Amino acid sequence: MKVGIYTTVAVEAAFKAGEILKKYYRKSFEYHYKGYRNPVTQADIESQEEIKRIIKSNFKNHRILAEEDWNEGKVDFDGFWWIIDPLDGTVNFRKGFPFFCVSIALAKDQEILLGVIYLPILDELFLAEKGQGSYFNDRKISVSNVDTLEKSVLATGFSYALVNNPDPHIELFKNLSVKTEAIRRAGSAAIDLAYTAMGVFDGFWEFDLKPWDTAAGVILVKEANGKVSDYYGNEFSLWSKTIVASNGKIHDQIINHTKEVKIE
Repeated sequence: MKVGIYTTVAVEAAFKAGEILKKYYRKSFEYHYKGYRNPVTQADIESQEEIKRIIKSNFKNHRILAEEDWNEGKVDFDGFWWIIDPLDGTVNFRKGFPFFCVSIALAKDQEILLGVIYLPILDELFLAEKGQGSYFNDRKISVSNVDTLEKSVLATGFSYALVNNPDPHIELFKNLSVKTEAIRRAGSAAIDLAYTAMGVFDGFWEFDLKPWDTAAGVILVKEANGKVSDYYGNEFSLWSKTIVASNGKIHDQIINHTKEVKIE
């Protein structure tokens, strides 16, 4: 795949960040909790700073929304915005479970232009540019062709906010568990979206995610001919409180269940 300068820089940043994560993986490192059950490690911080350095050295006027710098306010995404998760799957990383990644996206005027997701331990690189398709390690990928829930394998996750109102989300998980072939919950929304784009998963749902969790994965799914919405079938935006991503064929079947969940 021939890529533009923005994607070239994003891939460079993802690889450099991945080197930092591998340096700390299954080693001793410092970490603290920035919220309830929400850890941040020394690796998160160093990875983020390296990504920001590379972006700013190439695009001085671009703005950056990075997870570990977020101050709880919403940004409007006017102009160029890089949206960064330096380590998606921090709990996995901290415990030595190799299912984590670097996620980098670029948006302009609220439209996602590109997404890069890199799994450093597995050495798996996903990338997508608007209008150019989705790729996995230089191979073009597409969503699956499964057309019924009964034959589908879905992915999901549970937000740290689950503790505030667990019942509707557990009920949704239960309902979809008995309607599908299987459900996987492995702890990284970005990877779940990338694997949906590649057809490993047939669909994905989750609530209370932030732009850095979803931006890169959303364009991967869309460019792989998949579909993305909120729980109620509405168009997904970067600040949507819920997300459903799928191969498109089972999307409405998932929505029939997610639409029953009321998000405050």
